[in-house]
Amino acid sequence: MSHEPTIVLVHGAFVDGSSWNGVVERLLQGGHHVVAPPNPLRGLAADSAYIASYISQIDGPTILVGHSYAGAVNSNAASTAKNVLALVFVAAFAPEDGETLGSVEANSKDSVLNSALVQRLYPTGKDGETAPEFLVDPAKFHDVVASDVPETQTAVVAAAQRPIAASAFSEASGPPAWKTIPSWAVVAVGDKAAGTDVIRSMAKRACARTVEIKGSHAIMVSQPQAVTDLILEALQAVATPVAGIGAKK
Repeated sequence: MSHEPTIVLVHGAFVDGSSWNGVVERLLQGGHHVVAPPNPLRGLAADSAYIASYISQIDGPTILVGHSYAGAVNSNAASTAKNVLALVFVAAFAPEDGETLGSVEANSKDSVLNSALVQRLYPTGKDGETAPEFLVDPAKFHDVVASDVPETQTAVVAAAQRPIAASAFSEASGPPAWKTIPSWAVVAVGDKAAGTDVIRSMAKRACARTVEIKGSHAIMVSQPQAVTDLILEALQAVATPVAGIGAKK
């Protein structure tokens, strides 16, 4: 028997699944199936493989939702997983085949993320070898990532950051699932992390049904209802396809 798709919420860099709490609460209140798996943040290929494996083990269809870096992860993951009905990009990257997030960000006029990054090293597990990873300077976290979220809240998130491997920004993206799977996108007008200009142009290129919301990069934290509404729009469209909606043209 068919059942409603599971909504899979994948977090971006520097945070964890709790960044989706406001959206999760609203989806659960509506009786929807929802999970928020961990994103390893160890590199685009490895993270995409992990998420593809995770969603492939879900019984039934899924709606794959990604914030920030997770947009790239999800687009790669959905190219191999066979049970993704829709992609939702929330202030998220939707790279083309062969693009790297580092090169894309370098062209942004809205992003100031690079100036806020702090580099550290982590052990790769290969004969004492280390590799670089990044954090956001806690003193800059509020202004760069979540300026419309109370500072007391962002200070807690900044203190509990999860670093992201530098390879996440340098690895080339694979074939994008947004070319074959219907897509929706939230563009945060005021995104100084990913950059509103980058996210807007990627959403347009992906032919995503797009809504623009005034807010920071952490739009799912500051505007959880608006983000939830778009996710439910995607869910309704692909769960009950009508008049050309729910199929990529």
